Amino acid sequence: MATYRQSFSIETRGEVQAIDVTDRVALAVKTSGIRDGIVCVFTPHSTAAIVANERERGLIERDLPAALERMVPRGVSYAHNQAGDPNGHGHIRAALLGPSVTIPVADGRPMLGTWQQVLLLELDVRKRTREVVVQVVGDGAANV
Repeated sequence: MATYRQSFSIETRGEVQAIDVTDRVALAVKTSGIRDGIVCVFTPHSTAAIVANERERGLIERDLPAALERMVPRGVSYAHNQAGDPNGHGHIRAALLGPSVTIPVADGRPMLGTWQQVLLLELDVRKRTREVVVQVVGDGAANV
């Protein structure tokens, strides 16, 4: 069993921003030399999430932010905000969406559906520098 890990940073502009990292994930899988296995895409931040979904403009720019606002409204009083940081809703949204996705790898490529991309979601109220970690595990020699 081989493993390979790579990480990269992304500058965000603030909530709710979706950044397509699919090409970078696919490149990490290719660089790994792993032909069959899994790839985990993870962000080590408590107000960001990783999802696999369609990067369609209406969905990403209007529908997703509106749905998140209905589920976890920004203007509600959160105990977290009383500490002086007004991003309690971002923490809850990230907890619901999750910090990672795991995708099967076959023939050296992530097995994403036709309309799926891997997206980093910025859920904080301000711009941030986010790290994305890509870990590939499977059969084949890793090019470390």
